[in-house]
Amino acid sequence: MTTDSANTHGSQPWLHQKGEVIQEFGTVKQFPVALSYNARMYSCQRLNKVLADTQILYGLYKKHHWLMRGATFYQLHLVLDQHAGEQLEIVDTLAERVQSLGGVAVGDSRHVAEITSIPRPPDGAEQVPAMLSRLLEAHETILVDAHDAAARAAESGDDGTNDLLVSQVIRTGERQAWFLAEHLVDTPLVRT
Repeated sequence: MTTDSANTHGSQPWLHQKGEVIQEFGTVKQFPVALSYNARMYSCQRLNKVLADTQILYGLYKKHHWLMRGATFYQLHLVLDQHAGEQLEIVDTLAERVQSLGGVAVGDSRHVAEITSIPRPPDGAEQVPAMLSRLLEAHETILVDAHDAAARAAESGDDGTNDLLVSQVIRTGERQAWFLAEHLVDTPLVRT
């Protein structure tokens, strides 16, 4: 075997591969999942919106986890990281649902930024109550959209999307919002 043929076969990776787009974003291919094209298309559009917002929420949780300060630093640092992990699991589940319906999940952070309706935070660190309020507002944005999308998915017969939105996005979001909101209550530890 010559040196030239050894370089073209075997364990040498074929680097710098390019390819054509085989499915455009915003389209759905036919899958045998007993749902109409229109139901799958609609669910994919709504799921991608929730997915984009959830990816932003995950990023906010990580940012605020890193920037936490003050007397409750340790507790909030841990809670925000736990919430981030739960949101990351939801991101994966939402993306897989889009794919299972024949769609293309939004994944590139630059594309996510074009789709999300959650406002961009300042680049710097904010005061703790402002960070928690920002997280609560992001949750509310997602919850409003998820409630509507779940109801419409149910109307179109897409029980899987309805279940995902209710059992994971809504229930997790409501619990996380509750935990955050309770940190913004001005209650003294003891009464004098």
